[in-house]
Parts: sequence; structure tokens; C-alpha cells
Amino acid sequence: MQQIAVPLEGAWKAKTQQKQAETKQDWMKQKQLAIPVEEPSFDSPLAAASSALATAIRAEIIRVGRKLWERQYVDGNGGNISVRIGKDYLLCTPTLLSKADLEPADICLSDLNGKILVGDRDLTSELLLHLEIFKSNPKARAVVHCHPPYATAFAITGTVPPNGYIPEYEVFIGPAAVAPYETPGTQAFAETILPFVEQHNTILLKNHGVVCWSDSATHAEWLCEIVDTYCKTYLIALQIGQPLALIPEDKIDDILRRKRLMGLPDARMQRIEGR
Repeated sequence: MQQIAVPLEGAWKAKTQQKQAETKQDWMKQKQLAIPVEEPSFDSPLAAASSALATAIRAEIIRVGRKLWERQYVDGNGGNISVRIGKDYLLCTPTLLSKADLEPADICLSDLNGKILVGDRDLTSELLLHLEIFKSNPKARAVVHCHPPYATAFAITGTVPPNGYIPEYEVFIGPAAVAPYETPGTQAFAETILPFVEQHNTILLKNHGVVCWSDSATHAEWLCEIVDTYCKTYLIALQIGQPLALIPEDKIDDILRRKRLMGLPDARMQRIEGR
């Protein structure tokens, strides 16, 4: 019987490229669905808190909280999640509660000054960080703060992982930023992200953790996964003892053009202006 040689490397490459395309299409599809075409307005805080949209956002926050806990990105009562609802409000996780144990009633409605309008629990003291992101970047509709171990290890050193090694990281994050240390829960801490929040959707918080923003809580949590996995992979690659191969610069430009179409931020975007 004649055997037909199968080009495994080519087949694997084609399969990988197809999967990457499907992932990016899914991101863009969900991105289009994440924000209503017309931002909803509510007659009162109670109307916002009891709306179908609020119900859906609470369910998403609970799912994201569970994922953060299962991935060991949070411990104890660590981490916090918030999502904008309409022009004037946001839903946020409370203080002193594990993200594995969230229930709908735990998620409070706040105004953009951090005042609880609907709900019985105290808001997280780190809500100030979320508010600064929302006020500074209208594209930010959801914020996730957590402590993924590999990314936080870089934060402890005050450095970010180098770019140029994995295309998925370049597409969805690109250059991360590192904000200087300030006491968590303070206004000074919240303001440390201001120089970075427009061009960076992922910011390492020195000696603390990571904060990511996106158009939905699900996508912000994805960014936490992507940055931590990238940091882990990079550190493992260093242990092999061989030189690391960089993605060619012209291929990085291809990625930046794709990011521009996807509406994703990147501090390097100016290098492809006019191209």
C-alpha cells in the first residue's frame, strides 16, 4: 500500500493560524456585542440596578471572579472587578469577600465618585483605581485587578516582560506598563496609572499586582490570563539556555496594523502611522 507523506509542520501551522484567526474574530464579535450601540440611560440608580443589563453584568462578574480564583490569581479577599453600566454608574465587587464566593446581591451599584447607591456591602477600597481608569479612558468599560503570580513577580522587580516573542501577546496586549508603588486604596495609588491608561490596557502595579481594562469584564480577565501566561512562558524559555528568537520587526508592524483594525491600544502605534 502506498503511503502518502503528510506535511505535519505545514498542517500544524495552518491549523494554528486558523485558530488564531478564529480567536481574533471571536474577540471582535464579542467586542461589538459588549457595548450597546446606544449607551443606556436610567431614570434612577434603582432602575439601573434592577435592569436586565445589570443582571447580565452581575452574572458575568461572578463568572470572572470564579475564574480568577480558580486560576489562583487572587487569594483571600484579594482582587476586584468593576463594570460600567450606562453613563453614570458602575457595578463593583465588595471588600472582604473571596472572588470565589460572589453572589448577585454582593455586587453593588456605585456612582462615578465611589458612592454606594444600591447595595448593602462596602465597596472595595481600590475602587478609586477603577474610577481613575474609567474617567481617563472612555474606552474602558470594565476593570479587573488581581495578583497573577508570574506577572506580579515582574511587578515586584519594577519591570515588564520584554516584547517580541509571542504574537498573541503582541496582538492583545503589546507593551505593558509598570506604575510606581503607592499605598493601595489611596488616591495617590489610583493616580499612578494615569500616564499609562490611554495606550496600555495592561498595567503592572509595582510591588502589588496587575490591573487590566477592556470593553467587558470577560475580556479584561482574558488580558490577565494572557499577561501571566506570557510572563511564565518567557521565564521558562530563559531556563532552556538557548537564545530567544524575536519576531521580525516587519511582522510586528503587521500585528500593529491588525490591532488598529481591532481597536486595541498599543504605545507603538505611531510607528505605522500613514502606512
